[in-house]
Amino acid sequence: MNKRELIAGGLSLAALSVLGSGCTTTSGAAGDPAAQRKAIDAGADSALSRLYREARGSQELVQSARGVLVFPSFVSAGFIVGGASGQGVLREGGKSVSYHRMTEGSVGLLAGAQSQAVFLLFMTEDALKRLRSSNGWTVGADASVALLTVGADARVTSQTAQQPVVGFVLTNSGIMGNLSLGGSRITPLNLG
Repeated sequence: MNKRELIAGGLSLAALSVLGSGCTTTSGAAGDPAAQRKAIDAGADSALSRLYREARGSQELVQSARGVLVFPSFVSAGFIVGGASGQGVLREGGKSVSYHRMTEGSVGLLAGAQSQAVFLLFMTEDALKRLRSSNGWTVGADASVALLTVGADARVTSQTAQQPVVGFVLTNSGIMGNLSLGGSRITPLNLG
């Protein structure tokens, strides 16, 4: 094995170990479902407030959605081989109704690590029903997501609002060479 392969392999393993150890929004509440729910809800409230400040029209879009899945801290890490994970909450009518985990694995041209807030807005009852009735819902396979990256000029248009599922991504920190939710798998969390 040459030096370049050794470095690439070591960086990949390091990124995956960071990802595995830092993929929770619960900070010490791992054994207590009530504390986990509370931590996820607090993170979702904070992430939604930030979304409303940074993306014009997002609050109106969230209010018109049938359901909103909020992942306040979706952590991605990798070097060639990577992964991502985060816990979130599904809200309907502003109330938390269920908790979920989103995971993703990838291979390709990527390098770095970042934490981002991910919002999936289910604009139709049918799209929301498909999420609720599944034991695992995959972005791209179960539904396409019209993804808006919040940044320089992320605006919500009437065409965007007509999509069955609309997604927003707010970068919390870090730089990642690749941004996509395609293939992300969402599964229910059993938090009592």
